[in-house]
Amino acid sequence: MGVANDHGAAGEQLAAAYLTLIGWDVHERNLRLAGVEVDLLARDDRTEVLVEVKLRGRVDYGGAALAVDRRKRERLQRAARALIHAGARQVRIDVVAVELEPDGARLRHYRNAITD
Repeated sequence: MGVANDHGAAGEQLAAAYLTLIGWDVHERNLRLAGVEVDLLARDDRTEVLVEVKLRGRVDYGGAALAVDRRKRERLQRAARALIHAGARQVRIDVVAVELEPDGARLRHYRNAITD
């Protein structure tokens, strides 16, 4: 496993821990839906939430949240449609952005970040 993969896994671990702390059930990691890799699948009350995690060591170029480009948004929307087709009643797509800073990491949670 390379450094980028190690960082990505660490970002996903941090995001999963945060979501658990706020009371969500994180029940899948790195799953595939409709050919799309989804970082985390969690439940927020009655809503299934596809969570895209982005970790960046630098904040220039717009930071972690802006790393979710048009193509990735479209793929996540396809995964959400597949989840609905599989029987989920409420589905949402969130982004958790983790940015490394000199004194630690900053985590930002963008709820309903990607919509049709």
